[in-house]
Amino acid sequence: MTEDGRLQRMQIAYLTVTGAIENRRLQVLNRDIIKYIAMVTMLLNHIAHVFLVQGTILYEVLEDIGYFTAPVMCYFLAEGYVYTRSKLKYGFRLALFAAVSQIPFQLAFGYQSLNMIFTLLCCFLILVVADHVESPPLRMGLVMLLTLATVYSDWGVVAPLFTIFFFNAEGDRKQTARGFGVCYVIFVLLNVQNYMNGQPGNWTAYAVSHAMLSGLGIIVAGITVLFFYNGKRMERGKNFSKWFFYLFYPVHLLVLYLIKSGMRLM
Repeated sequence: MTEDGRLQRMQIAYLTVTGAIENRRLQVLNRDIIKYIAMVTMLLNHIAHVFLVQGTILYEVLEDIGYFTAPVMCYFLAEGYVYTRSKLKYGFRLALFAAVSQIPFQLAFGYQSLNMIFTLLCCFLILVVADHVESPPLRMGLVMLLTLATVYSDWGVVAPLFTIFFFNAEGDRKQTARGFGVCYVIFVLLNVQNYMNGQPGNWTAYAVSHAMLSGLGIIVAGITVLFFYNGKRMERGKNFSKWFFYLFYPVHLLVLYLIKSGMRLM
């Protein structure tokens, strides 16, 4: 099958899984609304990391709510790759805002790692490789290299796995649901170590249950996409929304940093 034929098949499948079928009453959320929700949950997560004490109940709640965002972004990245009219411009925007966001990211969190848009850029390049490199060994090698390139970035390794699962699902409803489920399991397994209170290998009921609860944002993201997403964009303000999603990331990080700096001076 040609590339154009494959992409056309994926477009039809995405319309099916996300609700272009008009009689599904639950599917009331378009792509932009879901992304706006994801921006809010991300903001709550970042507020927790910048201002709150780790380990407190409020910190944990806001942090976990924010885990809704990454799988949603990865899903729409995979979908957007299929629909975009210019993959070159898409990749350029990601690269531009990955660079623009790095200083605000480091200022807000004090991390030396790379920001989430850099991770999404690597995810995008993985899709380009998967779509265009015909040699299986070369394709696998490049995908592994791009995945490893995210090790020191936000949602490193995990976000590329999310994106690969969603892209390979090709819009199939069951495969997409399975992708969200596998992503949840991977996230929980990786997160268990964080809740072991410094005792490696101590897989206590607390650590496992805490990790399972922390991943509920991923489950909610899956439910939102599978049952409430109608496969459409906003009828008005499409261009505004597109640039808002890019600009929000560095701008809100910079604002959080300035507020934190102002509080220190008081």
